Amino acid sequence: MPILDTPYASLDLIRQPEQPNEPLQAFDAADEYLLAQLHEQGLPAATRVLILNDSFGALACSLAAHVAVTSSGDSHLGHLALQKNLAHELPAERVRFVPASEVAQGPFDRVLIRVPKTLALLEEQLIRLHGQLAPGAQVIAAAMIKHLPRAAGDLLEQYIGPVQASLAVKKARLLSATPCAKPAPQSPYPTRYQLDQPKLELLNHANLFCREGLDIGTRAFLPHLPQALGALRVADLGCGNGVLGIVYALGNPQAELTLVDESYMAVQSARENWQAIHGQRPVEIRAGDGLAEQPPASLDLVLCNPPFHQQQVVGDFLAWRMFTQAKAALAKGGELWIVGNRHLGYHLKLKRLFGNAEQVAATPKFVILRSIKA
Repeated sequence: MPILDTPYASLDLIRQPEQPNEPLQAFDAADEYLLAQLHEQGLPAATRVLILNDSFGALACSLAAHVAVTSSGDSHLGHLALQKNLAHELPAERVRFVPASEVAQGPFDRVLIRVPKTLALLEEQLIRLHGQLAPGAQVIAAAMIKHLPRAAGDLLEQYIGPVQASLAVKKARLLSATPCAKPAPQSPYPTRYQLDQPKLELLNHANLFCREGLDIGTRAFLPHLPQALGALRVADLGCGNGVLGIVYALGNPQAELTLVDESYMAVQSARENWQAIHGQRPVEIRAGDGLAEQPPASLDLVLCNPPFHQQQVVGDFLAWRMFTQAKAALAKGGELWIVGNRHLGYHLKLKRLFGNAEQVAATPKFVILRSIKA
């Protein structure tokens, strides 16, 4: 794998989840450009640095030996990558990690931002910087040009101050914002939307997929959730705001639910929604690498609306991994129920893995499939 070689460090970095013969690297030209710019400007040892959305820890691992680093992001997989990559080079305590569901406490002299795919996350992060910047602080956002919408610069201007765009280098660009005095902003997040059937209101923090309304795959899945099956141990895998697990629990009062997502803001949303709808009913809601930490044969049913991308990378490797984790976590006779786009051909993957795949229902765009562990 390529080495990240910068004035600060030479690093052999891994991504999460790890794949055999990993086709992608854990850093890009935007990371290199940002680190080169920092070195050119000079970074005194007393500098307090906040890094936002450092996908696999490339920035934090590069700077941790030189300055005080706080890293914040919404990906549990990103946090795992940071921990593993730090372990190769430095003590893990060299970097303080703050989930995106919490506010990183400053003051900070430099804020380094990898522009996220979801601009609502960027907006919420910029809003939270109010009052956290030291005098003379600088905010620098970096992205590959193909992933840098004009709106990112507009948000920096709105919440931080005047923005200067760099020249392009290796198809990457930096946006440098100079903080100026602004009134305390009001966050538009979390948002809420209503379900028609059942009648529920669901809350969604900034980085939630389909934050403004129920996604169409879940909408297709909800009418076909299994009902009244007794005291089963059930997981909502990739739970998002918790809608599948919450609705399933309404129809299955004896079930024991576990809701898992790799997004800290998803887990925060699911936890708040569960409490609003189910009150003190026992539940486990956690950020995790899917069901990697679930004991073998400890579940009777897994519900899943799998993702088909990780950040800007599209593919089915995450879905396949979730299906494999589900099989390991299911007891004999346990069932995996999923919804997916017809064209993704998940039935073939499930047949290969479980030896069976039954179509429970279908719409013109989606299929609901069930596989049973033999």
